Amino acid sequence: MSTREAASRSGTVNEADETAIGNYLRANPDFFVRNEALLAHLRLPHARGSAAVSLIERQVELLREKTQTLEARLAELVSIARANDELAAKIHHFTRRLMRTATRAEAVEALEISLREDFEAYHSTLVLFGDAAKGLPAGRFVVGVERTDPQLAGFETLLASGKPRCGQARDTQREFLFGSESTAVASLALVPLGSPMPVGILAIGSPERDRFHPGMATEFLTRMAELIADALLRGS
Repeated sequence: MSTREAASRSGTVNEADETAIGNYLRANPDFFVRNEALLAHLRLPHARGSAAVSLIERQVELLREKTQTLEARLAELVSIARANDELAAKIHHFTRRLMRTATRAEAVEALEISLREDFEAYHSTLVLFGDAAKGLPAGRFVVGVERTDPQLAGFETLLASGKPRCGQARDTQREFLFGSESTAVASLALVPLGSPMPVGILAIGSPERDRFHPGMATEFLTRMAELIADALLRGS
């Protein structure tokens, strides 16, 4: 007697047989319609217990689990869409603030207010190079330095790339940017202003370590940088 015949008599099915059966059922989805009596003999273990359930009950359970997964994914996408809508509205308000300014001083003031009121960025610093800082009152928000200042050595890679960077910063960078508030900053976004020769750097800090991280998207920061650079170069 062959192995297949023995397996058939003993009620066992090998892997090849299972594959063939599966292929046949996929190719003939109406098989159980034509053989309804077989459904009464099919029992499957319940996913959350040892009790057996019918094939239809198991199918319903699988569909319910799939629906729950899809609903969770949909809720996640809706949440992301809402967050993007809120951010777009903030950028729009920010743009209008800058458009209403006529001088560099007004633009800097509008920028500081917008960061604080629109984006809840309470730890921020605007570093301006050379002439870009002239005529602006030095204070907590504005720092004026020459482009050759040794303190900018740690930002050369950032300035050369011309792209925003998010994550953690070295202690010396945080101290230069935020002074006495540096210990309150756990993560930050560094945004070069202008390309190919930036007129400065906007630093936005957060007490939350994961608020700004290397994997986050920076498209909105890039757009903000363009708007800020244009506003700073527009007025004297």
